[in-house]
Amino acid sequence: MSEEYGPDFVSVTDDEGNEFELEHLGTLEYKGGEYMAFVPADMDEDDEDFGLILLRVVEQDGEQLLADIDDEQELNEVYEQFMEELFADEEDGEE
Repeated sequence: MSEEYGPDFVSVTDDEGNEFELEHLGTLEYKGGEYMAFVPADMDEDDEDFGLILLRVVEQDGEQLLADIDDEQELNEVYEQFMEELFADEEDGEE
């Protein structure tokens, strides 16, 4: 997704019917899967508790949906990959 026009926001609904606004930080393809990183849209920029939310893109009935990552090892690997890309982008921007 392009950052040219500003951040992207999505609304997600959890299993209990609660709706949340999330800001999309990036999308990652990793080990044949597609993952998306978000932060809560109402998070303060000064908030030290980063609150990164990682979700897997799954296809169900021809529609793309976001799903939790239940496997802790998979979650850790995807988190590390996102952090590497995030810091690589920041380093590229400083040069």
